[in-house]
Amino acid sequence: MDKREALKKVAQRLRIHSIKMTSEAGSGHPTTCLSMAEIAACLFFDEMRYNIHDPFDWSNDEFVLSKGHAAPLLWACYAEAGIIPLESLMDLRKISSPLEGHPTPRMNWVKSATGSLGQGLSIGVGIAAAIKLAGSDRRVYVVMGDGECAEGSTWEASNSAADLGLDNLCAIVDINRLSQSGPTMHGHDINAYTRKFRAFGWECIEIDGHNIEQILQALHKAKTAEKPVVILARTIKGKGVSFLENKNGWHGKPLKGDDIHKALKEIGPMPEIDAKKYVKKPEKAAAPELKKRYDFEKLDYKKDTATRRGYGNALMNLGKVNEAVVCIDGDVKNSTYAEDFFEAFPERSFQSYIAEQNMIGMGIGMAVKGYIPFMATFSAFLGRAHDQIRMAAYSMSNIKVAGSHAGVSIGADGPSQMGLEDMAIFTPIPGCVVFYPCDAPSAEACVETMARHHGMAYIRTTRPATPVLYKKGDKFPVGGSKVLKKSSQDKALLVAAGITVFEALKAYEVLKKKGIPVRIMDAYSIKPVDRAGLIKNAEETGGKVVAVEDHYPNGGLGCAVAQALAGKAKVIHLAVGSLPRSGKPDELLDKYGISAKHIIEAVEKLQ
Repeated sequence: MDKREALKKVAQRLRIHSIKMTSEAGSGHPTTCLSMAEIAACLFFDEMRYNIHDPFDWSNDEFVLSKGHAAPLLWACYAEAGIIPLESLMDLRKISSPLEGHPTPRMNWVKSATGSLGQGLSIGVGIAAAIKLAGSDRRVYVVMGDGECAEGSTWEASNSAADLGLDNLCAIVDINRLSQSGPTMHGHDINAYTRKFRAFGWECIEIDGHNIEQILQALHKAKTAEKPVVILARTIKGKGVSFLENKNGWHGKPLKGDDIHKALKEIGPMPEIDAKKYVKKPEKAAAPELKKRYDFEKLDYKKDTATRRGYGNALMNLGKVNEAVVCIDGDVKNSTYAEDFFEAFPERSFQSYIAEQNMIGMGIGMAVKGYIPFMATFSAFLGRAHDQIRMAAYSMSNIKVAGSHAGVSIGADGPSQMGLEDMAIFTPIPGCVVFYPCDAPSAEACVETMARHHGMAYIRTTRPATPVLYKKGDKFPVGGSKVLKKSSQDKALLVAAGITVFEALKAYEVLKKKGIPVRIMDAYSIKPVDRAGLIKNAEETGGKVVAVEDHYPNGGLGCAVAQALAGKAKVIHLAVGSLPRSGKPDELLDKYGISAKHIIEAVEKLQ
């Protein structure tokens, strides 16, 4: 059978599966599946090379479905390829099935969750960069929707792909004209997309997305390019079913009743073809052999040092013993001291510039290939990438994030630079650990713990230099804490983290002179917090607790302490309770109620 005829039959099978699956599920997006059936058929059954028995084989080309609502078509491709049973397609969206409404890694051929539009291209950039770093010639294909081209993150990724020279990256935009609520920004004006991608340094190929010959020619041409390539495919939403074709109002609506039979009749009978025969096996390629140790050399600090400096030192020394560690910067490497890693390991260093959404997306992509990405920016700017951070959790991604310049303690730069919401971004995320060290040795130890932890981790660092409290080599495990001051007569427990540890120590000296001994706990692990340690120390100090943090009241240390001690202690929570302003660090700590003076007042109130 002629290859083009075979691919046409495969596309027809994919359409039939997509309608049946979504109708059986009673929900889903059949029309967006119908528009890209020929594209998917050409990709999975002619262009891409992959080992159907191993989704993690380094011989495989990689695929990202950025338009995640077309998941039924992806599942249909995997079934036709022989990866999953055909009968499992009818389990779409069932709670017992890995074939979810949008792709997640519960289906192990999916490396990153998609469906929050505009993120897939950044993930593809990260995967393509990781493949190049490993010296592999494998390729990455990202299928996007035209609607998500309105997302700024798409253009951050486009910029980055061109800057990195990713000639192994091919994006395909399914330009079917219709989005959820109406027409897309450019409709079927393909030239508008060409002008944009070309301006970002991409090679553009315009095609009819239902023409098998044009799709195959475009994919072949893409492999010869010396820059990233985007194939701009003009398609019809609902293609193959007359009452769906190019009709608004059908997004996210499965067919019901007689419409199912009408649609299947128009598409035609299920073609008799074994699509598995058309899957292209890859040439064997070995995974990169990377040295992976975590016990890097720690420094012996003799003078006050900022925790951000400790982070930078730790990252560089970790890089010496762990070749899987890569660094992605948001144009702040001279402030987070990631610049040391950049200088020592330029080939493992990636500049995302001031594009935090793309930075996190790239990290997700690099983690797909087994690298351990550390990404850093000012903690205040992580809010821009909140959705990417959220989707990293659904991707079960092994990414590490550092947020520096946290809290009002940064001083005169003012409120726009003060990360006061950052912990609240990370603490709700299942499996994510959150660290807030107070000195350089603890920052170094937390970096090691983050690297060992498989899953997302966040470290919050401080701008000003702080005294050295801990020794070289002290351990800071997940869920731990350190008791810095303790006696059998303690009348209250002070729980602090980061910069407020030193305010608590100041308060301790004053309270001691007043005859009010207190216990001090450094709760460096914000999530999971040391619940057992909190309960034990609270009980031993009469159930009187003051929690103090350089963060807004919600989502940080105070909330963690209150939840751990619910019904077991009286907790006074000191946090930044109003919008801050510029000033000197000490002035700001005092003005916003988290200085030693306010801690003393809170303890006295509890007596």
